[in-house]
Amino acid sequence: MSSNPSRRELLATLGAGGAAIALGRGASGQTPVTAPERPPAFRGQHQPRPLPFDPARLKGLSEKLVRSHWEHNYGGAVRALNTVEQRLDAMLADRDLPAFVYGDLKREELVRTGSVVLHERYFANLGGDGRASGAALDLIKRAFGSYEQWEAEFRRTANALGGGSGWVILALNLHTGELHNYWASDHMHNAPLGAPLLVLDMYEHSYHMDFGAAAAQYVDAFMKNVQWDEVNRRTEWAQRAARP
Repeated sequence: MSSNPSRRELLATLGAGGAAIALGRGASGQTPVTAPERPPAFRGQHQPRPLPFDPARLKGLSEKLVRSHWEHNYGGAVRALNTVEQRLDAMLADRDLPAFVYGDLKREELVRTGSVVLHERYFANLGGDGRASGAALDLIKRAFGSYEQWEAEFRRTANALGGGSGWVILALNLHTGELHNYWASDHMHNAPLGAPLLVLDMYEHSYHMDFGAAAAQYVDAFMKNVQWDEVNRRTEWAQRAARP
């Protein structure tokens, strides 16, 4: 190459060097050092699950509402969880970091994980005709005396959260074997070993666009769209897991 190489010659030289590195050897002939891969607990590579139904076909819930909820609230939780996991990895290497600072991020890990899991359960138990049947209905009748009694309590619990935030979770406890409707004020509240069978999001973002402050109307619409086949699948899994 001449003492004053042209731009094309410089680019060609740089390209050759990049190719050598890509093949695993640098200009010195040595294998370049690469950063170690993060272990799974800190990888932060969660991806949003697609909606398992056509949001334009739900009864009483607009496609705009459902898509906004999925994209911004659920999608935002997935992105936040990825960021938190990767930051935990970086902060763990700092031996001078105060434990309470790390603890704040661990709390965020719990919040974001709960949000991701509950949102995925919520969307997966939508898209049905709202008619209860199968193993879930049998379990509900045994635990609550009748479907009507269970539904009345589920709705009352949901309406208690109207205008605020939280979740209603019908859960089978794998330790006690009991079925209950649980009131959860945020993403971190659930009975230990409670397996969520039916999940209702009562955060305002899940209904305000369609119903404003009329949370009870949203609960009505939700009940008309419950996918009981999915609830039955979860019920059968939880019953097997709860056996000694």
